[in-house]
Amino acid sequence: MCDYSLHNVRTRPAKVGDKLTTRRFNSGTRGFSAPEDMSVAVCVLPGTELSFREEVMRVRVFPWTRNITTHKTAIFRQINQDNPIAHHDALEFPDGQILLLTFLQEGQKATVLQLPAATVSTLAPQQLANV
Repeated sequence: MCDYSLHNVRTRPAKVGDKLTTRRFNSGTRGFSAPEDMSVAVCVLPGTELSFREEVMRVRVFPWTRNITTHKTAIFRQINQDNPIAHHDALEFPDGQILLLTFLQEGQKATVLQLPAATVSTLAPQQLANV
């Protein structure tokens, strides 16, 4: 839910309607926090839909890269799962482009639109009786 480098930061899970801000934590990694407590990382589940207030801005890593996307919506993904020391948290944009969360510029505002649906295989037996 939260990148490996945020494991020493207090966290909480994201909820639908959360207003989030991209921020750089003391670990040096960027992630999401909520305005009511900027010291807490808000962990987002893969498949969560986000809407940004402005077009998403990234940190310019190389002079030839653009620092702005043309998108205001994204789906949260986790990548590089086979590498335990790589960053995992990423955004996938409507055109299929994937951007690591740690490369987002600080201070961008996003809203959690929708959490991923639970699959039947992840439901407890007592929950299956209600399906």
